[in-house]
Amino acid sequence: MRLNDPLVTSFSFCEKTYPIDLAFDNVLDVFDVLADKELFSKQKIDLVIELLVGETDLSLSEKLDMWELIRSKFILFEGNNQPEIDELGNELPTKPTKKSLDIVYDAKYIYASFRQIGINLFAEQGKLSWQEFQALLESLPDDSIMQRIIQIRNWEPQKGMDAKEKRRMRELQRKYALPNMLREEDDDE
Repeated sequence: MRLNDPLVTSFSFCEKTYPIDLAFDNVLDVFDVLADKELFSKQKIDLVIELLVGETDLSLSEKLDMWELIRSKFILFEGNNQPEIDELGNELPTKPTKKSLDIVYDAKYIYASFRQIGINLFAEQGKLSWQEFQALLESLPDDSIMQRIIQIRNWEPQKGMDAKEKRRMRELQRKYALPNMLREEDDDE
């Protein structure tokens, strides 16, 4: 994110400029379409492009290319996607990261956390951009409910920790666990 660049409202593709609706709620609608198991791939790509840019006369192949461009340039969470390299230029292996937030499953906690910083996400629908939403979500204060839940999900017992405290934290981890996420059980000792 660069503060001296305007928010994206259009982009070029195949020598044509297209408007793009990157309001956070519209991008969440895109995620819903992509997750819909009832839709075929062609239906998904048609709906995604229609949601983001409106009606087009592009072929399916062009829509797929457009989606890849939009996804990589405008939707994926920003971060350091560059692999770490050693002094010889070899790519270092990366540790798998544990998922600690699900934008759909955690919607109520995200909403409550934004309310804690004075933002009503329902009032911001159609206004707050996906880029702004990402920046705010990634920077929620440590005392927000979402950040506390992430801390609980990522908690690991320390040697010498009180057994009662370990049990309490494990109960909280079960309470706030993401669906389909297996957590390794460590011994309480």
